[in-house]
Amino acid sequence: IPVFILAGLLVHCVFLVSIFDIYFSSPLVHGMSPQQTPLPPPAKRVVLFVADGLRADSLYELNSNNTSQAPYLRGILENNGSWGISHTRVPTESRPGHVALIAGFYEDVSAVAKGWKENPVEFDSVFNESKYTWSWGSPDILPMFAKGATGDHVYTFCYTAESEDFGAQDAAELDMWVFDHVKSFFNSSRSNQMLFSALNEEKVVLFLHLLGIDTNGHAHRPNSREYKDNIKKVDEGVKEIVSMIENFYGNDGKTAFILTSDHGMTDWGSHGAGHPSETLTPLIVWGAGVNYPQKVTSQLFEDNFLKEWKLENLKRLDVNQADIAPLMASLIGVPFPLNSVGTLPLDYLNNTAHFKAESIFTNAVQILEQFKVKMNQKKETTLSFLFTPFKPLSDSEQINFLKKTRLYIQQQKYDEAVSLCKTLINLALEGLSYYHTYDRLFLGLSIAMGFVGWTTYVILVIIKTHTNLTKTVQTNNKESTVLFYSFAFVGMIIAFFLLIQTCPWTYYVYCLLPVPVWYAVVKELHVIQDLATNLLSLRVGQSIGFFLVCTLGTEILVFSFFYRSTLTIGLLVFAAWPVITQLWVQAKTTALIWTLLCVLLAIFPLMPVVGREPNIPLVIATGLLTLLFSCFSLASLCKSKNKYRNNEDLKVHFYQMLSIAVSTYVVSSTHDSLKNKQGLPVLNQIISWMTLVSSLVLPLLSPTFLFQRLFSILLSLMSTYLLLSTGYEALFPLVLSGLMFAWINMEQEALQHYGLSHKPKLAVFNFAYATDITQFRQLHLDDVRRSFFFVFFIVTAFFGTGNIASVNSFDPASVYCFLTVFSPFMMGGLLVLKVVIPFVLVSCAFEAVQGTTQLSSKSLFLIVLVISDIMALHFFFLVKDYGSWLDIGTSISHYVLVMSLTIFMMLMNGLAQLLTTKRLELPRRTKHHS
Repeated sequence: IPVFILAGLLVHCVFLVSIFDIYFSSPLVHGMSPQQTPLPPPAKRVVLFVADGLRADSLYELNSNNTSQAPYLRGILENNGSWGISHTRVPTESRPGHVALIAGFYEDVSAVAKGWKENPVEFDSVFNESKYTWSWGSPDILPMFAKGATGDHVYTFCYTAESEDFGAQDAAELDMWVFDHVKSFFNSSRSNQMLFSALNEEKVVLFLHLLGIDTNGHAHRPNSREYKDNIKKVDEGVKEIVSMIENFYGNDGKTAFILTSDHGMTDWGSHGAGHPSETLTPLIVWGAGVNYPQKVTSQLFEDNFLKEWKLENLKRLDVNQADIAPLMASLIGVPFPLNSVGTLPLDYLNNTAHFKAESIFTNAVQILEQFKVKMNQKKETTLSFLFTPFKPLSDSEQINFLKKTRLYIQQQKYDEAVSLCKTLINLALEGLSYYHTYDRLFLGLSIAMGFVGWTTYVILVIIKTHTNLTKTVQTNNKESTVLFYSFAFVGMIIAFFLLIQTCPWTYYVYCLLPVPVWYAVVKELHVIQDLATNLLSLRVGQSIGFFLVCTLGTEILVFSFFYRSTLTIGLLVFAAWPVITQLWVQAKTTALIWTLLCVLLAIFPLMPVVGREPNIPLVIATGLLTLLFSCFSLASLCKSKNKYRNNEDLKVHFYQMLSIAVSTYVVSSTHDSLKNKQGLPVLNQIISWMTLVSSLVLPLLSPTFLFQRLFSILLSLMSTYLLLSTGYEALFPLVLSGLMFAWINMEQEALQHYGLSHKPKLAVFNFAYATDITQFRQLHLDDVRRSFFFVFFIVTAFFGTGNIASVNSFDPASVYCFLTVFSPFMMGGLLVLKVVIPFVLVSCAFEAVQGTTQLSSKSLFLIVLVISDIMALHFFFLVKDYGSWLDIGTSISHYVLVMSLTIFMMLMNGLAQLLTTKRLELPRRTKHHS
């Protein structure tokens, strides 16, 4: 078995790592030549203001008294410049947003695997192509563009990282810092000849990164007074900077100004996902080479923003965020960034039709260059007879497009040239994506083959070692040798193929993994034959029915990852289980309690995700309810004439009740104190941490009888869970563990119902001796259902109160009893603990079920392994590398969750064994008898 476990871990690690290779490799290519418009540019310099975290509606909408939050900028878009909405892609985070604005491509997803370090991939940017760039702002953003630049022409001025404090008096100070430093920079240049002449060069970029709005949005929400005041301050600051720069250059009319944002923000102050409030950002452009406001009578947009913002008569020009980089490059006449995928928004340009046609032609050639490099890379590493090119852009088609466009420009048919260029850009982008995902199907099939082979092998191991369906057969040596060599031959052919095509080494791992796995399966051919004869002897209807039920069960589990409400359907089916199987006839009370608790638990997945609306009274009520239950338990313990009972056990039980009461009080007083802005009381903090530590030790002091030990575990974990709760989720572990007690009783009835063994007395069942049972029985079909119940309850414990996959759904308020100062690792750890507590309850109950039904944990664990592997195969094909950051993140985390579920269940199994079977003895006073 150790070899088997090691092989299992290795196979699962390969499966886990494979998605990063298959779905998340960097799309960037290198080796293109820079493309520049041949005509003189309209501007000498461009000033880029990025108001971090500014939503489009926050800037454009009017107040109740019909005045704007940003009067200066409102005046600009009404009288001087062009405006629109810039549509960002997800992830709506600061780094990807700035990469799109300044380098013109959407941050590649492979940066996930690199942990968003400064430059996981080398890229070109407008800053790099400029003659000089000066930038002011946050230390998180600026260094990234300076590091990627060649030579020494990108200068950065940053404040310290400590300044970005969510609890600070006013984050708008960050923006004031930027404005003040820009002013003093220009003042000092008058006395510094070198700097003065550099500032008067052409192709200059000035970048002001304003982080205050984002910080205020996180701390106070976007509808707060602080957020709106910050917009006003930015508006005033922009006004001062613009007039200062115009004066500095003597109003030469050669400066272009752009104001935009990297991403928006949800109403509850988070960003990262694909909600419109996060992806719609403002864009206002004015100055040299930019169109004046265009008056129109009607505009067609699907949203109603124009009416809300009273801007129906001014032409709204929407762009994609990556289009802003080519716009800047075109305005100051620098080459388009090499990796840019943006399309130049011609409507913003106030220039000749010739200039526009030449500019978009340069843009098309620049994107086509990337396509050619990508195509050649693929061509070189694929055998010529296997290579299928991207048809719409074959070599002849490319030449055709370029010739036609050149001809149109010479004949001064500029509109035709522009539309042809736009078609070419779209085709080149499609082609880039086609070659980027060229190997995906082939690698995906290899991994799927490995998955299916491994799962089949585990099923065969279960049948061979834990059931009596198979007879032992002597293996034929000659046959097994032939088998070995034929599989070795197949492996060599695959390796040879990969070698000719100079594939990376990871491809060898993915393609060769199925060979040994399937060899192990084919070696157990006699088990498959025995199984087939056994299945054929059954009634056809029965086997098909069993197979259908299994499939349906797995699908419900997979669906529950996407729609929590699926868990409700599952739990309602569970509630009807005693009726369907006629179990209720022999145990009416147990069946009734089981059904009631299933229905109660089924309510939780229908509730909204935790953390949006705190409800402290509900947490306090739960604490009191738990106290009530423990009083009943204490009474029944005192009543029972149990010869095993002693005073020490009562002391432990009493102490645990006290702990619940104290936790309830701490939650109530902490949240009152924070409401009155008095901070976290130190005494409460000390009690919280002491409760957390003691809750891990206390259960080990209680007796190891089944119900006493399980109840003790519940009380201890409940006291910690109450401290981490802010709303209805406090009730969740209580209902869940109630159901677990009912489950243990129901499994007893099921054993008797199927006549598998005599019914052991649960009252005297002792965990400490359960592991010594030698009379482990063989597996029965009903044990598949047992394992399924376990996996279902684990998934319910996970998604019952919210989806962990989205960072958006975490509320830091749940850790306020422990700490309020921002500390990502501490907070993360406590949130993980909150997720793990329901897991521990389910695992301990499963431990009890294994003991009372006389099964070895190994055989049930193997069934669980099969179920989770089948789920993982589903998620493998559901992984996304496009769409919102939330979608991408969720799809990765689903796959990673299921893959780690197996490793995690091994750990949980160990922890549950420790919590249920071990006992710490307190030193006792010895009694003297005369």
